[in-house]
Formats: sequence, C-alpha cells, structure tokens
Amino acid sequence: MSTRPIRIGMIVPSSNTCLEPQTYRILGDRTDVTVHSTRIGVTRIALDSGSNQQFDFRTMLDAAELLKTAEVDVLAWNGTAGSWLGADHDREMVRQITAATGIPATTSTLAYLDAFAAFGISRIGLVTPYTQDVNDAVITSYRREGISIVGERHLGLSVNESFARVDPAELLAPSKELLSDAGAQPQALIYLCTNLYGAPVVAQMESDHGVPVLDSVAVTLWKCLSMAGAAGLDPQWGRLLS
Repeated sequence: MSTRPIRIGMIVPSSNTCLEPQTYRILGDRTDVTVHSTRIGVTRIALDSGSNQQFDFRTMLDAAELLKTAEVDVLAWNGTAGSWLGADHDREMVRQITAATGIPATTSTLAYLDAFAAFGISRIGLVTPYTQDVNDAVITSYRREGISIVGERHLGLSVNESFARVDPAELLAPSKELLSDAGAQPQALIYLCTNLYGAPVVAQMESDHGVPVLDSVAVTLWKCLSMAGAAGLDPQWGRLLS
C-alpha cells in the first residue's frame, strides 16, 4: 500500500483571503501534510441574527461532507465565531460533524481553548479587527471558560473581506499598548480572527516583549497537526506551538 501525507480539511469563510495562503506559508516546504478546503458564505461579523445564521450547523455539515470525499484525516472549522457565540456552540458543531463524517474535528475557538489549557494560560490580551460589541461578547464567552481577557484592542471593522487588508505592521502599536499596561500583565497575547495577518508579527512581538503570542491561523493548524499526530510548528509562528 502506498503512503500519503496527512490530509487536513478546513472549512473556510468565503470572504477570507488570509488563512489559506498563511497556512501554506506556515507549513513551508513540509511534505508530511497537505491542506484542503471548502468555503461557506461569510461576509460580515456582527452581533445579529443575520450574521449568526452564517454559522448554521447545516451549512457546516454540508461543507464537512464535501471534505470527507477527499478522505481527510481531521476537519477544522477555521473561523472564530465560537469566540462570541460561545464554545458550547462549537463543541456541539464538532460533535455533529464527527457523528456525520466519522472524522475528528475542531474549530479555531476550541483550538485556542486547548492551547490555553495545554500551556497553563488563564490571562490574555486580545487584539481583533472587530467592533467593540463583538470584543465584549468574546470577553464574556471566554470568562465562562475560565479565561480572563485583561486588555483588548479592536480595529472597528465588520466587513470580513476588509480584515485581510490590515497590514501586519498595523497590529504592532495596539499590541505594544496592551503589553505595556502594567495593570494587565497578560500571560499571552492573541490575534483573534483567521482573516487577520497576525502570524507575520508573532516572532517580533515575542522577541520584543517576552510574552507568548498566539495567532488564529497558526493555532488552528497547530491543533489539527496535533490531532493528526504530526510534528508541530516552527518557533517563528509562536514559541508555544513548536
């Protein structure tokens, strides 16, 4: 029997232009794993029923069934909606996906929570492209999971396509503000959004400030690799994830 690389299946927001190219850059020249995606309609991030319907379970299940035909080894909803909809939303989604496909599954939100548990993190600084009300909902949701967000910064954007237009350098100032706040003292900084180019500045932030930094694209890939029994990431994408 011929061998093949591990196959990771990713459900991708339709207007996301960051996570696929960034995932490929993180993997570099690795040949032990390949990534395969299908898209669902996501165009706007807000706290209303119209936006929340984008993350309907039926939509996710249909996407997962398509990826099943590629015989992937693990499935991921590569989006952070569970961070404001609640982790239980994603846990139920994952349960249904695995029940329907027989394939182990995760989400970006659950990957973050698993990383926090694995590395003993309970206090984080949060940087997002979202609006204040979405960040407030994330703070409330994470608190239910035992994670305290001790400081946050947001860019005030709601059109999903626009998130990937943010130059990574634009994340440096709000990140430094959070990490310079003597009253905050987060154990880690997170860039929350799989359509935000946080990964390119992770190494610089960790080097300059000595605090672990977790990017959504990197942490989702880390979890998928872990579930599939593959090697971790290069330290440049987050020293904890290596």
